[in-house]
Amino acid sequence: MTLPLFFFYVFSAIAVAAALMVISAKNPIHAVLFLILVFFNASGLFMLAGAEFLALMLIVVYVGAVMVLFLFVVMMLDVDFASLRQGFLQYAPIGVIVGAVLLLELLMVAGSFVVSPEVTAAAVLPLGGVDNIRAIGQVLYTRYVFLFLGAAAVLLVAMIGAIVLTLQHKSNVKRQDPVKQVGRRPSETLEIVKVKSGQGL
Repeated sequence: MTLPLFFFYVFSAIAVAAALMVISAKNPIHAVLFLILVFFNASGLFMLAGAEFLALMLIVVYVGAVMVLFLFVVMMLDVDFASLRQGFLQYAPIGVIVGAVLLLELLMVAGSFVVSPEVTAAAVLPLGGVDNIRAIGQVLYTRYVFLFLGAAAVLLVAMIGAIVLTLQHKSNVKRQDPVKQVGRRPSETLEIVKVKSGQGL
């Protein structure tokens, strides 16, 4: 068995097992952690296929988005942290196993450059020997630059539209209206009262 085939079986087996744990975990926080493990193994498979750009994007974008999702889960769900702390020692071995698997995979990938340099050399280089990231950058920012800018504009408009549609002002909350404040007249805000000498209001 060659070293790339061994890495393929390792990454695939761990990714499938972690994906099964994502859909079977009762705790949403544990499901998110297993999903991160799936993304790391999928990025390893992309590295074996010679698509290092997709591997890095999977880690940077999806793992970052999952961490944001993790924060939203903690903020939006009514998670009882007291009960989680009580069962911390019960789930500690699982966390240690997941961490050890990630560490072992990183060490195996780092060691493969020394043990078997032909693994990285065997990656297919597209577009006449240019690496993936350089080729994608050349095509994206030359031939498809207007489409790229158009997609960015569409995403910006969609983000602003989502904020505007979901923004709701509550009627029982007092807010300042600068237009009314600037356009008001003295007669609307001031009342001149003539008080006779020796008398109060």
